[in-house]
Amino acid sequence: MCSRGHSVNGLRLHPNRMEYTVSKLARMYGLSRSTLLYYDSIGLLKPAHRTEAHYRIYTESDMNRLEQIRTLRNAGVPLSEIKIMLEDPASRSGRILVQRLKAIQQQMKILRQQQRLIVHLLDKPQLLKKLPLLSKKKWILILRASGLDDKGMELWHREFEKTAPAAHQDFLESLGLSPEEIREIRQQH
Repeated sequence: MCSRGHSVNGLRLHPNRMEYTVSKLARMYGLSRSTLLYYDSIGLLKPAHRTEAHYRIYTESDMNRLEQIRTLRNAGVPLSEIKIMLEDPASRSGRILVQRLKAIQQQMKILRQQQRLIVHLLDKPQLLKKLPLLSKKKWILILRASGLDDKGMELWHREFEKTAPAAHQDFLESLGLSPEEIREIRQQH
């Protein structure tokens, strides 16, 4: 509880630091008040202190923590993982972010497959041309326009496979190639 400071709208505040109520902090960050109350209830963002009337009061330090929470949420990190990262950033943050990155990559792969399946179900292959996807045909045109002939393209694939095999696999999948065609390209190089 605040014992020193002055009162503003019934809240006792410390004179030399910025302090914010739940409602004010929520407005500043475009969040609902209930979101901040939930963060408090799970121990993710506890207020620095409470007033004599039990209002939650947040400080600049709390705002910094909220910024970290929002950044990690925008990256799709679950709240439970954010809590772990903020409590022990040195030991777990890298692992958690790498796991999230892998999950995103898997989701992108699934979404690409779903796009192609929908186009197939609609029996409208021309829809693929309207999507901002890079097809095998478009990629070959780009490589040729860049001056690569068949031998140059083979060298490009060989280097890609040698230096980043998983990324090469993802790239080939993103072109919409069949598993057989991908296997053939990767085995050749």
